[in-house]
Parts: sequence; C-alpha cells; structure tokens
Amino acid sequence: MLSTLMADPNPAAVDRFWSAATAAGTPLVEPRDDGNVLVTFLWRGEARSTRAWWNIDVPLSRLPGTDLWVGSHVFPADLRTIYYFRHHGTETMPSGPGGAGPTHIDVANPRRLHMPADPLDPADHDCWASLLELPQAPVQPWSGVLPGVGRGELTTAMLASAALGGEHPITVYRPAGVPAADLPVLVVFDGHLGQALLKAPTVLDNLIAAGRIPPVAALFVHTFTDRRDRDLTPGDPIEAFVTAELLPWARARFGVGSPAGHNLVTGVSRGGLVATYLGLRRPDLFTAVIAQSGSFWWPSPAEGDPCRLIRDVPRMPPGDVDFYLDVGDHETIPGPGGAPSQLTVGRGMRDALRAAGRPVTYREYSGGHDYASWRGTFPAGLTACLGR
Repeated sequence: MLSTLMADPNPAAVDRFWSAATAAGTPLVEPRDDGNVLVTFLWRGEARSTRAWWNIDVPLSRLPGTDLWVGSHVFPADLRTIYYFRHHGTETMPSGPGGAGPTHIDVANPRRLHMPADPLDPADHDCWASLLELPQAPVQPWSGVLPGVGRGELTTAMLASAALGGEHPITVYRPAGVPAADLPVLVVFDGHLGQALLKAPTVLDNLIAAGRIPPVAALFVHTFTDRRDRDLTPGDPIEAFVTAELLPWARARFGVGSPAGHNLVTGVSRGGLVATYLGLRRPDLFTAVIAQSGSFWWPSPAEGDPCRLIRDVPRMPPGDVDFYLDVGDHETIPGPGGAPSQLTVGRGMRDALRAAGRPVTYREYSGGHDYASWRGTFPAGLTACLGR
C-alpha cells in the first residue's frame, strides 16, 4: 500500500493511507527473510526536517506535494526502545503526550512511556516518548503486579545531609511478611524513577515471593534534577552520604541494613557509575553492584581524564563484590564532548573488572538508554547478585 502511494501521492490517496495506517497503529512493521524487521515511521505536518530519534536515528522524507513524511530502517526483531519525533534539530524530550511542537511523541502509536515528574523535586517535569516494541522483544514478567503476591511497604522520609547539602527524600521499601530487622538493603539512585519506571518495588515483591531472591529492603534515593550530576559524581561527597549518613540513618530509623555489610547498590546511567564506584571503594559495606548503562565515560573530555573509574579499578581495595553490568547494543552515540559511547565504556568496565579478578556478569540487550529496557533487565541483575 505504501509503495503504491509513493508512486502516486495524490491527496485523496494520502488520506486513505493515513486512515488505514493510524487505525492499525504506527510505525509499520514488516518481517524480512533475514529475521530482522523493516520499520517505517510516518508523520503528517509541516517542518523543515523530521527524524525519529533517541536511541534510534531515522530521517524522514516528505512525499512531494503532500504533508506526509516517511522513513524506514531495518532493526533486529527483538528490539525494545523509545523514540520521539524531532524537527529542525531540536533534541529536548517531549514534555507532554500531544503531537505538536519541535519534539513530540508519535501520536498514531498507542504504546507510550510516561516519565512522571518527581513531586518532591520542584525542578522536575514530565517527559514522554513513544515505545517501539518489535515482535520478538523479550517479555518482562517480573515488572507487573502478580496475583497473590504481597506488596511491600513504602515509607518516604527526609534525610538531612552534610555531605551533599540540603535534605534528600528517601523512600524505604520493606518486603511483605518478613521482619525488616537486619535485612540487607539495596541502595537505588534516581529513586523516584526507580519506583515509577524501573518498577523496582514490584520486581522485588515478585522475585522474593517466587523464591528467586532472599528478602531484601531498599532505599530509593530521590535525586533532584538541578543537582543530579553534582551528586552522582564519584568522590568523597557521595561516598560519605551513602556510608556515613544514609546507611546509618536507615538502620537507626527503620532497622534495615546488614550488620555484616551484605548490602547492594544499583543505578542507571550516571547512577550506575556511582554504584560501581561505591562497590569498588567500600567492599566492607556492599557485596553486589547492579550498574545499568553506566556512564563510565566520566569525566568528559572537557573535564579531563575521561574514563577515570575504568583505569582506577586495579587500584581499588580488594573485596568480594559481585558486579552485574548491562548496556544496550544501540547505545552507540558518543558521550558528552565526544566521549566514548555507553556501549564502548560498558565493555571497557567489564574488561577492567575481569582483568582485576572481579566477578562480573555482563549482558548486552537489544535496546538503548531507557527505562523501557532497564525495567526488563533489572530482575536479571537482582537474580545474578542475589539468586539462590
């Protein structure tokens, strides 16, 4: 139908095609003989340029004499990622679910990812994207509420920090039906999205109930937008915050935390960088690290000494810490200031840890830098580090 339209793109034919395409939902997905799929993105409107963008980059071309834009690309059939339409070079993620503006979602695609603002962060705002889930994308059985599974208790409290400055909201998770006293804790950076998009409380509920992991508590550290990069930087401030303030506070106020130091720490992107740093620096407190798409390019070339933590691995204190690293095979865009891509530095950290004799579980998934993928691989990280 599309090939016929492109041969004769008259207005009536465009309207008929658009009605049929939007009724079925976009983008169009066609199987290929090689096991991949051809994905065709569609948009109608006026613009100087249009691309499907984020973890993918597919330019769209306007059919002459029409307002219909079309762009196709071959993808692996198991890809799951997000995208949005950007015009005139704008890259800012859409702030609403509408179809107007320099960036916006694909309104004809009913599958969407809403990244809600943290109500405790006055500088935060909603973000939206369209979801691309191809036919063989892996199922995510642990991130949904399962029947008969008890729900853990969530309590949010403020922690005053001298190390980072100001008050930091912390949401404490305690599993259902289990005494909380002395339970190991999982420290989760970007705690709001860890709850809303990673679905970490639900994943913990399900894995604990199924016996896939032993009971564990969690500390969701809410990270404020205007100081996220500053706070999530390897160094003395974040180490002091977690080790001298957060863990003692959680133990004194909620009774959680392993007396033997059998705790875990996790984060995505820059949070994964800091989680890895803490696991390397403090093996007396942490026995496992889950780093998803860790920003191991840090510091940027402009700051000097890029990929510092990778090179520091051999100099870190010895310890029995398990590392789980994952990264998307579509994370190939260079980092800030021309730094290596997330995929490149993820492999580099894997190699550095293994060369230092550290136990590492490493996975590359078919996807990109987004919670649509991370919420599916997060359970794998938990079972790799805690599984019986």
